[in-house]
Amino acid sequence: MVLRHKEQHRTGRIGWLRAAVLGANDGIVSTASLVVGVAAADPSRGSIMVAGVAGLVAGAMSMAAGEYVSVSSQSDTENADLEREKKELATDRDGELAELTAIYVGRGLEQPLAREVAQQLMAHDALATHARDELGISETMSARPIQAALASAATFGVGAALPLLTAFITPLNHIPIMVSITSLGFLAVLGGVSAHAGGAPIGKAVVRVTFWGALAMAATAGVGALFGVTA
Repeated sequence: MVLRHKEQHRTGRIGWLRAAVLGANDGIVSTASLVVGVAAADPSRGSIMVAGVAGLVAGAMSMAAGEYVSVSSQSDTENADLEREKKELATDRDGELAELTAIYVGRGLEQPLAREVAQQLMAHDALATHARDELGISETMSARPIQAALASAATFGVGAALPLLTAFITPLNHIPIMVSITSLGFLAVLGGVSAHAGGAPIGKAVVRVTFWGALAMAATAGVGALFGVTA
């Protein structure tokens, strides 16, 4: 009797998780920094909210476009490599067999066994075997431009809405400090959630995300205060 054990691995989440974390982090940091900077330079609620909403819309579109273009470039490279591999399999199958055998020998198999494994895998699906073991391309790790773009844009919008909502409900003269404090809290939660989803240490992720977020907001507040004084 063959026992089938289906394991739940986190590597399948890498594509959308990376884009989602990047989008949410950028949404919180960039919008909070923009709100704090504008509040320091021109402390009027209308100016703050207009700048924040404009930052949310522009940022979400920019994240979607950026993710789509960059991941599409990765996808184009993968497809080009696969086409080249397909041609090599058609014109020099013995050479590709020897190449695959050498890969398995390098991983610890004896030469006869490595050749037998290579022959059987190539007989089953030669292109998929070379894509996985020679090129490092698999279904789990392959580029998905649309998925990355949608995940990044959606999470950017959610992340950006948090400091905007805080600014909207906070008394005007308390906006810089309240947006800064709550945004650091949002970033800490994001770091913890993303670390949990990816199976990484939570404390390290929380410290990393909040540190860089605090640095970005402090720098933007300083610029806003500088222009506010000199205006």
